Amino acid sequence: MPRLLIATGNQGKFAEFQELLAGIPYELVSLSDLGITQTVEETGITYEENARLKAGAYARASGLLTLADDSGIEVETLGNQPGVYSARYGGAGLTDMQRVELLLKNLAAVPGAPRAARFVCVIALAEPGGETRYVRGECPGVVASAPRGENGFGYDPIFLLPDLDKTMAELPTVQKNVLSHRARAAQKAKALLTGTPPEQK
Repeated sequence: MPRLLIATGNQGKFAEFQELLAGIPYELVSLSDLGITQTVEETGITYEENARLKAGAYARASGLLTLADDSGIEVETLGNQPGVYSARYGGAGLTDMQRVELLLKNLAAVPGAPRAARFVCVIALAEPGGETRYVRGECPGVVASAPRGENGFGYDPIFLLPDLDKTMAELPTVQKNVLSHRARAAQKAKALLTGTPPEQK
């Protein structure tokens, strides 16, 4: 069975992709599985650029078809920030929860402002020395007033889905893996990898 490298050092994200891509005719491997320790600077100003940088670099390093993603939360009131800088919001060294608290603090500084937000995920699939293909998934929501839930990672505890009145971190994994931005992008990536049309959601 051919191998597909999932180019992330985040084990939570790798586990999520294992579930999202279940059933494809590839063995999924991580950077740590291959002993790859190089880091790729995310110097792009779009999700596509950052995903391409990572997918291309690790495809060359591994010689494998490589999947990399870039994702973020965009808050309308904050000018769609932090966006592509979501993982580095507030600077290096902050924990996920510290970034969540910073976002809530910055949003609170604009009293009465709308709390509309969206999660965005772009996946790049890079062939070693070959073409790179892209898919995109989005999930609309609002920023909750305080963190809720223990599942997920990143900004999941404050990303509220109004129709369900639950944050992404309150959803069971099976439900999150249908509704999330990464799930929607992964469904399209799965279609590329299997040559079948994606299900409409």
